[in-house]
Amino acid sequence: MSTDTPLGPLRIGEDVADASFLSILHERGLAPSWDAGTGTTAHFAEATTVLALTWSDGVLMAGDRRATAGNVIAHRRIRKVYPADEYSAVAISGTAGMAVELIKLFQTELEHYEKIEGARLSLEGKANYLARMVRGNLALAFQGLVVIPLFCGYDDTTGMGRLFSFDVVGGRYDELNYATTGSGGAEAKSFLKSTWKPDLSRDAALNLAVEALVAAAEEDAATGGPDIKRGIYPSVVVVSAEGIEEVQDDTLAAIAETVLEGRP
Repeated sequence: MSTDTPLGPLRIGEDVADASFLSILHERGLAPSWDAGTGTTAHFAEATTVLALTWSDGVLMAGDRRATAGNVIAHRRIRKVYPADEYSAVAISGTAGMAVELIKLFQTELEHYEKIEGARLSLEGKANYLARMVRGNLALAFQGLVVIPLFCGYDDTTGMGRLFSFDVVGGRYDELNYATTGSGGAEAKSFLKSTWKPDLSRDAALNLAVEALVAAAEEDAATGGPDIKRGIYPSVVVVSAEGIEEVQDDTLAAIAETVLEGRP
């Protein structure tokens, strides 16, 4: 069985030596690309506030659910936080459609590497590869189509959770305690700066993440806080030595009610 590609048939079961899935796509002329063109005034849906923070046994990542297009709420339930693999997670901010596709490619790349090499890529290697993908979007970033992720995971070489932030040109930065990005990132970071403490418990970290998103939503119109009436709650994942866990809405609903009741 084979599939025709611009460089001839790709045969199912064919021996592929390259551990980079994206490199194979480029060689076959199948890699996704966008024509930067000469710029546009169109409004695209943009994902807004995401954050990550360390706790005693790992790292936690959270994001609000709102996407905006200009001054319009484009989506109320967009997902911005995703498992990258069994021991790492990635969150997106920026142009939503491109960011989601970048994450899907990143997930596939990690899975492909593990199948070809027979071992998981190191956490440092994952962060470096994600930085390379962000750098590949530079031409479009100059056109206003920016994608900036956050990445976190459990590092089995150090026995602790680690998190990484990125800039628009693909710069990768280790963050010690917490990191934020997106339109409400400054407000969320300011809140975490005054409230984060070493050796937080899992429950305390969950509460802190939801509180930070609520604080951001109060100051930034593009960030959506918990909406109890509609049943909309942040996306949250927790990463530890046991792997990755997606926090369920019933847990987040209870936290959101407590946090909102305590707001002035």
